[in-house]
Amino acid sequence: MGLFSRKEKTQEQLDTLDRGMAKTKESFFSKLSKSILGRSTVDDTVLDNLEETLITSDVGVDTTLKIISLLQARIKRDKYISTSELNSILRAEISHLLSQYNDSLPDDFDSEMPHKPYVILVVGVNGVGKTTTIAKLAYQYKQAGKKVMLGAADTFRAAAVEQLQLWADRVGVPIVQQGMNADPASVAYDTLQSALAKDIDVVIIDTAGRLHNKVGLMNELTKIRKVMQKLVPDAPHECLLVLDASTGQNAIEQARQFTEATDVNALALTKLDGTAKGGVIIGISDQFKVPVRYIGLGEKMTDLQLFNPDDFVKSLFD
Repeated sequence: MGLFSRKEKTQEQLDTLDRGMAKTKESFFSKLSKSILGRSTVDDTVLDNLEETLITSDVGVDTTLKIISLLQARIKRDKYISTSELNSILRAEISHLLSQYNDSLPDDFDSEMPHKPYVILVVGVNGVGKTTTIAKLAYQYKQAGKKVMLGAADTFRAAAVEQLQLWADRVGVPIVQQGMNADPASVAYDTLQSALAKDIDVVIIDTAGRLHNKVGLMNELTKIRKVMQKLVPDAPHECLLVLDASTGQNAIEQARQFTEATDVNALALTKLDGTAKGGVIIGISDQFKVPVRYIGLGEKMTDLQLFNPDDFVKSLFD
């Protein structure tokens, strides 16, 4: 299992990826073309322009400097790089950055699950598409023949419980909820208890998206983990941070705060189809050493895809 053994995407999925990446691709290549305009070789001016291009494409300062440093080392070694070679070199370097953080999570929705129940704890601030991502995950796993259950542990907003209940009904999967103001850890415990009794394959648990008090968030998530582990010792198997790609650098700041507060081992980037800021995927993956696992490319249930670095880079550069 793992990131690089994921099965090949269908042409329909690749077309969805291309459509979802269209705004990012158009913006990135427009800036890239301007950065090399009138130049035949990659010199200091081109590198300065490229640095600006990457930063304004939401790749992030740290990751941009890493890419520029790699290019400088390449120039020093080869003495000469033409601007016509730049695309292929950038493509290779970005692919390398995205491919160095492997995971041991299931290859696909229809893969045999490494644990039963396979527990996904979902974290992220409100408004990033957390609830719809949970619904899409539930749908995809159900379509793959898995028995799925949801847990409504975001109990600080009545709307959060109601929305998850609505999605559970639409997708046709059971949900465990105790209403607003219930103890989130109690909801998580009851969800796993029910899942074990009903022979559920995949459990997806929503949590509150509060960041105004990192210590409170950390304590809450730690409590949820400890309570779940009384029933499933190695739960959660996937701690999934959902981020809105359209917020660019704000998504990177959210990733920083959540990775400091809990053990995140997977990322989901939503709303890629509506933004030119898809470059944020490169920076987030590189900076936090956490693999991007899912990308949201549209409103349809099937528009949530398992992320593949090679397909992403191909879509961005081809």
